Amino acid sequence: VQLQASGGGLVNSGGSLRLSCTASGFNLAYDDIGWFRQAPGKEREGVACYSSAVDRTYYAAFLEGRFTISRDKPKNTVYLQMNSLKPEDTAVYYCAADSLMRCSNELRGTYRRWGQGTLVTVSS
Repeated sequence: VQLQASGGGLVNSGGSLRLSCTASGFNLAYDDIGWFRQAPGKEREGVACYSSAVDRTYYAAFLEGRFTISRDKPKNTVYLQMNSLKPEDTAVYYCAADSLMRCSNELRGTYRRWGQGTLVTVSS
């Protein structure tokens, strides 16, 4: 049972990246999915999440509509499309999953399964 985040890298300010979160050994189809990030010297913060129960996504206000969650059920993968990236988006990004309801507008990190993180670096 594993959750794998990938897709990070170095991008110029204003650029885009798509992060992937792929599950193996369990099915993401009915799980709540969360994306979080932790910048150097800062606490982890919630970025976005998808609630399977109500088929709804929530995003952190600071994103200003730049990021989007999507799902590919056959691939058992959830994506985080990140556009108009800024240097302050630089962080290690983590995905998380839980079969219980965890996703809400509070973006809390109470999920039981976590991926290993992928580094996103945005240069100015």
